[in-house]
Amino acid sequence: MGTYQAKKGEVDRQWVLLDAKDVVLGKLAVQVASILRGKTKPEFTPHTDVGDFVVIVNADKVKLTGNKWDQKTYYRHSGWVGGIKNVTAKDLLIKKPEEVIRRAVKGMLPKNSLGRAMFRKLKVYVGESHPHEAQNPQVINL
Repeated sequence: MGTYQAKKGEVDRQWVLLDAKDVVLGKLAVQVASILRGKTKPEFTPHTDVGDFVVIVNADKVKLTGNKWDQKTYYRHSGWVGGIKNVTAKDLLIKKPEEVIRRAVKGMLPKNSLGRAMFRKLKVYVGESHPHEAQNPQVINL
């Protein structure tokens, strides 16, 4: 008897809908990363993308604990000397609310081509509505 290894064509992908309203960012990101990787499925295989699609609504209503709205800083670099840019979580939430969730989830996925493929299955929206009604996403409460 051997260990089951999921193949690329055998994966049955589902759609999952999560509401980020009044949910702590870190707890949401952990659940989303686990679903994207496929760790919630019995056929989880570390070297294969077996995860589901995740749709997150109300990205602008996510919570951070403590003083993280003012103290948490996101950095990026242009590649030029002195080209570092930074923005606080509060400013990023005003400018691009969905980017706060995307960055939290991306940091919890593998840093390789498999992680990038998993990250493409994440869909984040600011309001209540989303264009994925035809996929009949399963609602999960956090």
